[in-house]
Amino acid sequence: MKDIAQLVRPNIAALQPYSTARDEYKGELGILLDANENPYDNGMNRYPSTALKEQLRCLVADIKGVAPQQLFLGNGSDEAIDLCYRVFCEPGRDNAVIMAPSYGMYSVCADINDVGRRMVPLEPETFALPVDRLLAAADSNTKLMFICSPNNPTGNAFETSEIERLAAGFDGILVVDEAYIDFCSKPGVLPLLEKYPNLIVLQTLSKAWGMAGLRIGLAMASSYIISIFKQVKYPYNIGTDTISLALESISRDIAPQVAEIVAERDRLAAELLNAGCVKKIYPSDANFLLIQVSDPRGVYNALLEQGVIVRDRSRVTLCEGCLRITVGTPAENVKLEKCIYSYES
Repeated sequence: MKDIAQLVRPNIAALQPYSTARDEYKGELGILLDANENPYDNGMNRYPSTALKEQLRCLVADIKGVAPQQLFLGNGSDEAIDLCYRVFCEPGRDNAVIMAPSYGMYSVCADINDVGRRMVPLEPETFALPVDRLLAAADSNTKLMFICSPNNPTGNAFETSEIERLAAGFDGILVVDEAYIDFCSKPGVLPLLEKYPNLIVLQTLSKAWGMAGLRIGLAMASSYIISIFKQVKYPYNIGTDTISLALESISRDIAPQVAEIVAERDRLAAELLNAGCVKKIYPSDANFLLIQVSDPRGVYNALLEQGVIVRDRSRVTLCEGCLRITVGTPAENVKLEKCIYSYES
């Protein structure tokens, strides 16, 4: 295992981060004449409060069972994904190992940052994690490896022991995206953070927590990695209204909604198998189903005509003929069933 500090780009390690006067001031804030803001109070005339964001960070850290200094709050998980590339990968030289199929932003961010991509397909049909092939794809310039569990769009979660093999065997930074972990019966890998300093775990408040409109992503890692992320991020990356609304919502009990979504997911999986156009439904640990149909574009367009929007994944590696369908409310799911049952290829 390499020293994590040696994996950080030299210019990032030497970076003097942007600092505001309010970051440097430790007393109680009084008259604010430092940031060229409009001085007339309308509730939004000041830049977001660092203290308020820190309050949210401490609350989320407590819920997740990590120390506040191990948690980064980002503008969606996409900010954290992009930071992984900007912190660890030299443009035009380094590369990342990415499993396929998976969340598209791992590849998009690699391309934006001029970082090579080494795509490693999952096992056909089962979508099992090819641990040995993932490790074999890495070379001395491989700085990142992305694993999504439960995976988007396949829906399956991987065993902790498999992810631990990757963390132990990979000399770079292993990024495990757990955006859908709240819908999964398997445990996540947050407990591995103390054992593997090269591990970053991504989660989000967008899915089970129902805050997609707020765009708050979580990155959890060693305090060293989080400190680097905080230096590289842009100032005030999360707005005042976002922080305030998240503070109001974070204490509510999401268990009843999660339980209903999981129950509806399992019911839908059993019910849709009886539809004539449905050939296969893959097991899911997330809040969506990947279903293989006889005519994916035809079914997709037929659903659109009836006001039901799903995701056509039929052109994605290993997902030929498949649509990805998010689990909705019970009423929405009943309409979906009727639409799919009425389809004739």
